[in-house]
Amino acid sequence: MSSLIRYISRPHPITGVTNAKLGTWCFLASEVMLFGALFSAYILLRTGASSWPRGSELLSVPLATFNTLVLITSSVTMVMAWASLMMKDLSKYKRYMGFTILLALTFLVVKGFEYGHKFEHHHFPSTSTFYAIYFTLTGLHGLHVLGGVIVNTYFLLPGSKLWETEPEQFTGRIECAGLYWHFVDLVWIFLFPVLYLL
Repeated sequence: MSSLIRYISRPHPITGVTNAKLGTWCFLASEVMLFGALFSAYILLRTGASSWPRGSELLSVPLATFNTLVLITSSVTMVMAWASLMMKDLSKYKRYMGFTILLALTFLVVKGFEYGHKFEHHHFPSTSTFYAIYFTLTGLHGLHVLGGVIVNTYFLLPGSKLWETEPEQFTGRIECAGLYWHFVDLVWIFLFPVLYLL
């Protein structure tokens, strides 16, 4: 009996993807259900309310627009990090992954200032249904961004040692981290218009 785990670097003949990528897609499917349920709750609450405030009147659209650009840019740098590994250039990978982490931290800092401003004006989740939804959705998304920062920092620093022994496996791991990161960005692209513009 072999202790070797198969299909780490090569696609499984039935699924056509590596085990890691299949696991990542299954995880992202559960995340779609989580955010889908929250978006559904938002739609039900909004359509059932007699009056609903416009997000643009309560929230900072310029800050959210800036954060949207930051996350979109971070998706580009994440792709460039993976592409650098495909071209066998570890130093470029580290540069682009560093940019991705820096952009994610920028997003979190801006979101922190936005939350701080709300708290200064005594706007909390208990203030109204709108703020309860706003803090729940953006807070959960922020936790996902933080999770991405932790994973990407690991792959930038100690995790990058795998490149020396198993470059193909390491590249696959970065591809999976990229799939997660693009999902996080996509969730924000839905949150931005729904909460801030409508």
